[in-house]
Amino acid sequence: MKLLIVTAVEQFEKDIPKLFKKANIENFSESDISGFKNPTTMLRTASWFPSDSGGVESSLFFSFTEGANIELLFKLIEEFNQKMETNNPIKAVVVPIEKFI
Repeated sequence: MKLLIVTAVEQFEKDIPKLFKKANIENFSESDISGFKNPTTMLRTASWFPSDSGGVESSLFFSFTEGANIELLFKLIEEFNQKMETNNPIKAVVVPIEKFI
């Protein structure tokens, strides 16, 4: 059993459950989050209110699942990201679980 964490911008949040289903990941949770990048652009420093956050609406999905499902999901995400036209790919990480109840 492993912990799978997937993040996506709001534009793709409805695609994640579809990808999970194709990868046989039936049980997962989702939460709204704000995504940030290092604010070093000139536009950011020229803002009237430079302390404003300006985060991007995103979603975080997680699931405790088996390795075979994760491998399939990673392949599906790679295919999905290759077809997208934005600079906000779906990202995924796997965390091993040492012990669980």
